[in-house]
Amino acid sequence: MIVRDKSNGLKLLFVWRGTILPKVLPIVLLLMAISTGVWALMHFVDIHINSVPAMGFAIFGVILSIFLGFRNTACYDRWWEGRKLWGALIANTRHFTRDTHFLPAHEREVLLVDMLMFVSLLRDRLRKQPCQAVQFSYYRTPTNDEITKLNAHINAPQFVLERIQKRLIGAYKQGMISDIIYTSIQSHIVEMGNIQAGCDRIASTPLPFPYSVLLHRAVFGFCWLLPFSLQSVMGLWTPLLVGFLSYLLLGLDELSYELEEPFGLSDNDLPLDTIVRMIERETLALMDKPMPPELVANEYYNCT
Repeated sequence: MIVRDKSNGLKLLFVWRGTILPKVLPIVLLLMAISTGVWALMHFVDIHINSVPAMGFAIFGVILSIFLGFRNTACYDRWWEGRKLWGALIANTRHFTRDTHFLPAHEREVLLVDMLMFVSLLRDRLRKQPCQAVQFSYYRTPTNDEITKLNAHINAPQFVLERIQKRLIGAYKQGMISDIIYTSIQSHIVEMGNIQAGCDRIASTPLPFPYSVLLHRAVFGFCWLLPFSLQSVMGLWTPLLVGFLSYLLLGLDELSYELEEPFGLSDNDLPLDTIVRMIERETLALMDKPMPPELVANEYYNCT
């Protein structure tokens, strides 16, 4: 995720890394070149090119802007819902850490370690990446067989939640906690399962493909028509205006693709690594265990 100092608005005019511009710049430059070619043919070669009717072009632009705004709103809602779910996970891990004080120290530590494994495995599941032994090294040293089993499991985070539930049931049967305390702690396990289900829903249900394709084609079609619609009015200024308008439209289209999948590794995706590390540091500090180093912003841009 972008982490940038916003105190100087002038810097935002010249930001490159983390923006959409590098991804759309080739097509923007191509459209500007076409605009320049159309203008040159009309003014130096005396070739007449009929302009796109202004009325039809304006109606096309209004309709496109409405649908493009709707798509970006829908994609941002998915991004924001993902952030709210991970915010709820942060709060839930804190509640879980406090309520487990009713357990003996050893039993509590085992449950908190499994909770940290769940958080880390949930991130890996959403990113469709395998887990590594090194990511658990600050609080557990899993064997190669355990790592292989977790990577082969159809739902590794759920497997860890099941293990937490079984240990909690065992503590209740042994009389370590009362039924009221068991119910209180168990509610946090249920909430973690609900959070995972919400994240899985976002990750497995993108926006309808035909809708995305239709809008993507409409944006490109509109941008390709720009040089032939503006050249009779704007003259030599046509390439600049075409470049700016195509940057806005193509940029919004590209940005919606990044926001649609909020759990990935793109610059504008959610900072899951930072959130996981924060939960680890908070929990290990309460356990009086050594903490991993804090993830910091790299040149005010990405949390790495």
